[in-house]
Amino acid sequence: MTEVKPDISLSEPLLEQVEALAQEMRISLSRLFALALDEFIQRQQNRELFEKINEAYADGPDKEEREWLAHARESYRRLLTEPRELA
Repeated sequence: MTEVKPDISLSEPLLEQVEALAQEMRISLSRLFALALDEFIQRQQNRELFEKINEAYADGPDKEEREWLAHARESYRRLLTEPRELA
């Protein structure tokens, strides 16, 4: 993988915090930035996926899903209420 060195600008207080954290974690500034960006990107992707899932289920279950849920509830109710033989 090719590595590039981007030129970024940070406020002095933020840079001091980043340097202190990198020192505390005993990693380079580059490694800390890479870890932070990777996590940020993962969170963004997860947020986008979560939004897509919410959109897909926004209209609620369809008829087939409601029927399956009713059947599952009934099966579960029977499982909890009917006497069972012990093996």
